[in-house]
Amino acid sequence: MSAPVLVTDREALAAELARRPGRRAVVMTMGALHAGHLALVSRAREVADVVVVTIFVNPLQFGPGEDLDRYPRDLEGDLARLAEVGADVVLAPAPEVVYPDGEPAVRVSAGPFGEVLEGASRPGHLDGVLTVVLKLLHLTAPDVALFGRKDAQQLAAVERMVRDLDVPVEVLGVETVREPDGLAMSSRNAYLTPEERERALALSRALRAGEQAAREGARAVLAAARAELAQAELELDYLALVDPATFAEVDPGAQGRAILALAARVGSTRLIDNVEVRLGG
Repeated sequence: MSAPVLVTDREALAAELARRPGRRAVVMTMGALHAGHLALVSRAREVADVVVVTIFVNPLQFGPGEDLDRYPRDLEGDLARLAEVGADVVLAPAPEVVYPDGEPAVRVSAGPFGEVLEGASRPGHLDGVLTVVLKLLHLTAPDVALFGRKDAQQLAAVERMVRDLDVPVEVLGVETVREPDGLAMSSRNAYLTPEERERALALSRALRAGEQAAREGARAVLAAARAELAQAELELDYLALVDPATFAEVDPGAQGRAILALAARVGSTRLIDNVEVRLGG
């Protein structure tokens, strides 16, 4: 496949998109692309005529003391990977292109999503995510936007934003891509030492344990996951069983679909993961 066209400003993006008719898909990333990102692009290639990938490390979604400055960046490598999966256009703007007036005075509020789990652990994070997602949707004007289910709370918040604000785009979730040993693909995995990476496998083991206990109900799911995590050397941020649409915690007697979500710090690296379970079988 041919290399994607790289654009770095609004004018070049508009000109490039104008000459490419057809159904358009966008995949939004912060770069340092791995197989999970490439799966999103491959799926986009299946559902659209034109595939746009954005690469932008969004400062609004990083809190004080988080890893904005050291977040991995590899634009040359990313472009090579995207050529292999058929991306057409890559938008890789500088912060001043996305935020020409500096930090925006008006932002999207994540509402209740910004008060639980990721929102509670990282205040303002989801507001920053939704603000940049809405801006990039306006800039790329896609028919469909694809997001990974590993960031399940982000996906749910984007879906709700699109409905609540009447954004004319279809949101498509794509399943989490995992390493052969079960670790969810993440750009932050690059921070892990070999010993930390081995410890990080407790996250996916806990999710599998919870999934296997789903027939017995919500309490059993959480107990099974906690038992697995109790044996691991990590700092648990949260473990919760939530409604897939609202991310409110489910009642102990709930039936049907739920998301078992967790976040933990392994060494200095914070990782998240989740799995969908069906309570009560």
